[in-house]
Amino acid sequence: MRKLIKIGAFALACSIFANCSNTRYLKPGQNLYIGSEVKINPDSSSKIDRAKQVRKELESKTRPRPNKSILGLRPKLLIYNLAGEPKKPKGIRNWLRNKVGEAPVLMSEVKIKFNNDVLKSYLISQGYLQAEVTGDTVIKRRRGKAIYTANTGIRYKINKVTFPPDTGDLTHIINQNKDKTLLKSGDFYDLETYKNERIRIDNDLKESGYFYFSPEHLILQVDSTIGKNLVNVNVRIKNIAPEASMKPYTIRNINIYPSYSLRRDSLLRSLEPEKYNDFNIYDNRNTFRSRIFDRLVFFKKGERYNRKDHNQSLNRMVNLGAFQDVRAEFLPIDSFKNNQLDLNIYLTPLKKNSLTFSITGTNKSNNFVGSELKITQTTRNLFKGAEQLDVSASGGFETQYSGQSKGINSYSLSGEAKLTLPRFIVPFYKPKSTNAFTPKTIISLGYQLLSRDTIYKLNSFRAQYGYNWKENQFKEHNFNPASINLVTAVKNKDQSALEELYRQNPGLEYTLQDQFIIGSNYNFTYTNQMQEKRRNNLYFFGGLETSGNVWGLFVPKNGEGKREIFGTALTQFVRVETDLRNYYKVTPTVIWANRLNLGYGYAYGGSSSLPFVRQFFAGGTNDIRAFRARSLGPGTHQVAANAFLADQGGDIKMMINSELRFKLVSILHGAAFVDAGNIWLRKEDPERPGSEFKLKNSFDELAVGTGVGLRVDATIFVIRLDGAFPIRKPFLPSGQRWVLNDIDFGSKSWRRDNLVLNIGIGYPF
Repeated sequence: MRKLIKIGAFALACSIFANCSNTRYLKPGQNLYIGSEVKINPDSSSKIDRAKQVRKELESKTRPRPNKSILGLRPKLLIYNLAGEPKKPKGIRNWLRNKVGEAPVLMSEVKIKFNNDVLKSYLISQGYLQAEVTGDTVIKRRRGKAIYTANTGIRYKINKVTFPPDTGDLTHIINQNKDKTLLKSGDFYDLETYKNERIRIDNDLKESGYFYFSPEHLILQVDSTIGKNLVNVNVRIKNIAPEASMKPYTIRNINIYPSYSLRRDSLLRSLEPEKYNDFNIYDNRNTFRSRIFDRLVFFKKGERYNRKDHNQSLNRMVNLGAFQDVRAEFLPIDSFKNNQLDLNIYLTPLKKNSLTFSITGTNKSNNFVGSELKITQTTRNLFKGAEQLDVSASGGFETQYSGQSKGINSYSLSGEAKLTLPRFIVPFYKPKSTNAFTPKTIISLGYQLLSRDTIYKLNSFRAQYGYNWKENQFKEHNFNPASINLVTAVKNKDQSALEELYRQNPGLEYTLQDQFIIGSNYNFTYTNQMQEKRRNNLYFFGGLETSGNVWGLFVPKNGEGKREIFGTALTQFVRVETDLRNYYKVTPTVIWANRLNLGYGYAYGGSSSLPFVRQFFAGGTNDIRAFRARSLGPGTHQVAANAFLADQGGDIKMMINSELRFKLVSILHGAAFVDAGNIWLRKEDPERPGSEFKLKNSFDELAVGTGVGLRVDATIFVIRLDGAFPIRKPFLPSGQRWVLNDIDFGSKSWRRDNLVLNIGIGYPF
């Protein structure tokens, strides 16, 4: 153990002072390889486009890769050397040398000729058809480098593109779509574009029934002898292309096995199939109703095969959420001698019932911590139409461990039943959906009890009927034409204590009113975040909710002019919210993330403000992190420092976040951020002066906070720690709201009043 401690201390000292040389551990005649360098046209005055990028790409293609280094040091190699040769196959020394450490990369491993050929091949693929690459090595003090000199010549451009003559159905399709070609006159020669052009032509042919055609059956002949650094490209079909690839295929039989397993394979094939429309269904268990396959399989008997129907059918069946395995098999009839295919679809259902448990921990910037336990029972294929019923129950507990409200305990109990039907169910109308995503009708019933210590309890009953569908992989719609939410409150029976609570928390009295919310809502989401190769990714959410619009026409007014249902006020409002996010990759390990979140609510009829459960809030872990959750605003109003509660809601919200995210080491990431925003009321609350929204004053009333954070990003989960402090306080007098001069990290009182620690799960946006 002492020896290992010495090794660790020695390694640390060497890393800090760089006094140790890894070359001292090399055997006689060995030299350490420290990397490669590429010089482009060093003896020529000609410059090439993107020279820096081309040089970087060339250097990345050389092999082998040198030992990993940090600021010129090679700590992994040092650990390997210091650990020495292990005497046992297991143990700390073996772990240090073979798991933590890294063996030296030697100059003898460098293959100059091989790398010359690789670099030359890459340059030719980029249009430098006359490129030449030569390599050499330089060794100094037992350290060696490989230096490659690339003479690129002039980059060639496309002069003309020709396609095969239109002599039949196949060549007719190619010529019919040649205006979509990726090969354009004047563009640089690029091998990757040529490959993509072959794939484009193959896709066109697949859409027209050419099932066995392949991009490999096309050849793009390049003539570089025409001069002026130009090439002619001639698209041709190879003479050796097989006969099966040269003809279109039609669908003969569509055989579906809805309850397939390898164990039951021979039994299922021996069954007499049920004939339904164009399908032969082999299922003696009657697992699914036959009509469901009209919505899942887009092929019809006698029609030509096409890739669109193929992909849409597979996507529909996969996205249905009823099968653990989906497989489509196309078999030629009579060994390719005719042009027909049999389609066999093998479907293995998921288990009918499943039970899942989940537990989550919370730590919020309003000083509440706690956990929630959730249990969900899922029943699939409830009515033999791939329906899914989810019944869940959850319970959560929170306690405030610091701050003015220390000792407040809160808990919530929730229950929900959600039935998902994989189709649109619209009265008096039968809509059709022809894309790859399964439309869904969702019916849900839910209840939640929220208790804030002995202060109050809120009961929330909710029922909703709506539709969810994807327009494509980027766009998703959610429309609930009928949404009912009843909120009732149980208040403290001590009237004097309740009045004191109202005095300390203006607006809380409105929160504790019983309310009926009956209306509709629509949400739209766009995102291209699944396209990880994009440098710039977007996310957009837009939501619209209305309440009391239609019902308000039928509900009579009471003596105070308010509309009520069974003695409970009917809330009337329109609420709009948008959330726009942008993720820009500065480098592969640095992302600049930005968010703009806007919300506006208009209450009318007997309502003066949005109901509490639909209001906007500011401050907290995922919001403006320099302020406690729900403590900011509305407007220039400041909640009292000794307030028992800080639930400040508003009708209008404006928030801007900007965060620079960067990788530190392994799964540890860092961030630096700035948050700005506030909430307002549409109408002034006399008990909260400065709460009204006025456009001309809105930017002057924004709160601003900044800070830094650490994140453990293990892909499947993210644990986040953010430290933030305010640099602009909207509740201070105008002209004094910037508080940059007050920042004093050395002051204990300043840290207590301003420094906010946020611990969360996942990224803030």
